[in-house]
Amino acid sequence: MKPVLVVDFGAQYAQLIARRVREAHVYSEIVPHNISAEDVQGKNPAAIILSGGPSSVYEDGSPKLDPKILELGVPVLGICYGFQILAQTLGGRVDKTGKREYGATKLEISDGGILLSGQPALQVCWMSHGDQVMQAPAAFQVLASTETTPVAAFESKEKKIYGVQWHPEVKHSEQGQRVLENFLYKGAGLAPTWTSGNVIAEQVEKISQQVGSARVICGLSGGVDSAVAAALVHKAVGDQLTAVFVDHGLLRQGEAEQVERDYVAATGIRLVVVNAEEKFLSALKGVSDPEEKRKIIGREFIRTFEEAERKLVAEAAKDNTPIKFLVQGTLYPDVVESGGGVTAGIKSHHNVGGLPDDLQFELVEPLRTLFKDEVRAIGAELGLPMEIVSRQPFPGPGLGIRIVGEVTKDRLDLLRKADAIVRDELTKAGQDKLIWQCPVVLLADVRSVGVQGDGRSYGHPIVLRPVSSEDAMTADWSRLDYELLAKISNRITNEVEGVNRVVLDITSKPPGTIEWE
Repeated sequence: MKPVLVVDFGAQYAQLIARRVREAHVYSEIVPHNISAEDVQGKNPAAIILSGGPSSVYEDGSPKLDPKILELGVPVLGICYGFQILAQTLGGRVDKTGKREYGATKLEISDGGILLSGQPALQVCWMSHGDQVMQAPAAFQVLASTETTPVAAFESKEKKIYGVQWHPEVKHSEQGQRVLENFLYKGAGLAPTWTSGNVIAEQVEKISQQVGSARVICGLSGGVDSAVAAALVHKAVGDQLTAVFVDHGLLRQGEAEQVERDYVAATGIRLVVVNAEEKFLSALKGVSDPEEKRKIIGREFIRTFEEAERKLVAEAAKDNTPIKFLVQGTLYPDVVESGGGVTAGIKSHHNVGGLPDDLQFELVEPLRTLFKDEVRAIGAELGLPMEIVSRQPFPGPGLGIRIVGEVTKDRLDLLRKADAIVRDELTKAGQDKLIWQCPVVLLADVRSVGVQGDGRSYGHPIVLRPVSSEDAMTADWSRLDYELLAKISNRITNEVEGVNRVVLDITSKPPGTIEWE
């Protein structure tokens, strides 16, 4: 599969560009700006997109592009900083004029060319720049301008090099996706053939070749990623896979049953269930610090999984069919943020809570090149229960970090009831698929006075945290209907004993995180 390479110049939107390309059913990968022409050629790309970035192209130390990349004959699209890099490298002129453009900007198209063909002559695009391309490279056709930017887009059909000053990848650019699709389909001559069905077929073949006749284990968490990863591996190797589900007692209402009943029924996977609730609650007793809770939950998960794993390894040894592989639900953003060939690592991702340095298994990571929405689409294609495929993101430590304070059985049961009410009402109102997620938080160490049953109550507050986001890197609180919020509040205070107050968190990210702990 020949990828479209997204060259990252430090843009906050590099991942978004890659996603938009994939939404056009063309495969994309992110690479660092300092990649050499030789390395680019080694990846055999179908096209190249140069991202935006916060620097000025004429400053010392600003990110540069290997100019030989533009001599490879591969179609190139430059966006914002990438547009200015093209202009500078090819002989155009980029100046700091003191005129800036941020946010919604009116764009006038003088000649649609290939890149802007079929678009309105006047449109709104999303700008974010302080420098302007004042002169296009020789033999390049200027396509558009704004009030302060004389060269807002250009192209060379002969060289197959195109560029725009604005950000077509953001939704605020009215014709943004059309710009990208014009480049991909018309400028680069690509076909929209990258689909869920093709990904499944490709991964099944790849997994079959990697695993051969060996046995495989997978830790199921109840979430989307591990469920889809296991289903893909099972489709490839069948009963060679055994999934281990550690029920730590920190899941939401009905989720353990969904894994044990619905998921197994849909996939036919051999599932080993380990009921470890008492073990986890015992380890968490008396602990309120959120980081300590996370460490304890991660540690106990690994220990519990390893114990189940040892039993399976011993069983496999008797049959002379060793377990050689471990399935991980690693996603592409995990790879990027961990420094997977792009930039310095932001954080490490280990989907099983952390992997030992002396891991005895080879990893199988069938989702390693995919974004979350793509994983959901593949899960649906594989016939997984929609309750699992469409499930909102849920933290690995589960409800343990949605209880602010010590985690106890009573508090978990209380929070589970409140959370179930919220999910039920969001679903009834058709809102659960319109928001990214809605953490429900129990302030266990806080009590407030209330009036319930004509008497004084002294109960806990429940916090609703509905947020909207594309990638969880930033988020805004979701403006849910007041009548819906009122219904949720009434049900919780009436049906959940020990709660007499429901509050709404209206903080964006940043400054607040999505989860409270």
